[in-house]
Amino acid sequence: MEFLGLRNKKILVTGASSGIGKETCKLLSSIGADIYITGRNIERLEGLRGKCENIQQVISADLTDAVAVESLVDGLPMLDGVVNSAGIIFPFPVKFIAEKHISKVFRINFDAQVILNSMLFRKKKIQKSSSIVFVSSVSSQFPYEGGALYTSSKAAIEAYSRAIALEYAKYSIRSNVVSPGLVKTKIFDKTMEASSKEELENYESNYPLGFGDPIDVANSIVFLLSARSRWLTGQNIILDGGLTLGSK
Repeated sequence: MEFLGLRNKKILVTGASSGIGKETCKLLSSIGADIYITGRNIERLEGLRGKCENIQQVISADLTDAVAVESLVDGLPMLDGVVNSAGIIFPFPVKFIAEKHISKVFRINFDAQVILNSMLFRKKKIQKSSSIVFVSSVSSQFPYEGGALYTSSKAAIEAYSRAIALEYAKYSIRSNVVSPGLVKTKIFDKTMEASSKEELENYESNYPLGFGDPIDVANSIVFLLSARSRWLTGQNIILDGGLTLGSK
């Protein structure tokens, strides 16, 4: 896929140890990008290195730790792209939400990503004409019961992405979001294991094109990283297999 122009481009991927982040790394490696990966599970990260020829650096870091983030950023080269795919899902009823629950979700899904990307800019690690991609969720626009904190944190990161797009357009730096529906990751597997056959069939019936695979999201992320999307910024791409067609 030479036409994407990502060969030898330096890309940082957070949350690279599993799911969408992992699949994105594999795709980037296959087209010759130089990849810098981070996450908290060093064993999984090292396992990924064995599958991807172009991983330049494996960095075990807790992105909620400001000291660790600064150390991570200081050790990076000038970047051509950043993929922010780290995050957690935390189902919790509205009436029981307390400050500790807000902190738990927003610290990872919003605060950590803002601190990392803001520090990358402050330390001038982002090249001109670079691309930043955040992974959100279709649920930020179509919330579900128990998802108040998760959906709110994703909506916040979408707003942050638009602010980056506005502030850095003068440097041709772009910032976009992908918002997947249900994708077959380990979190998906746990959800399915906890569901009855009837519930599973009901879930799937809402997806005209079926559930997604991590590669479906990775394909869009790589497109957004590439020069092929040079005129696209401040946008949120919905990847839901048709889920929301009946909701609009």
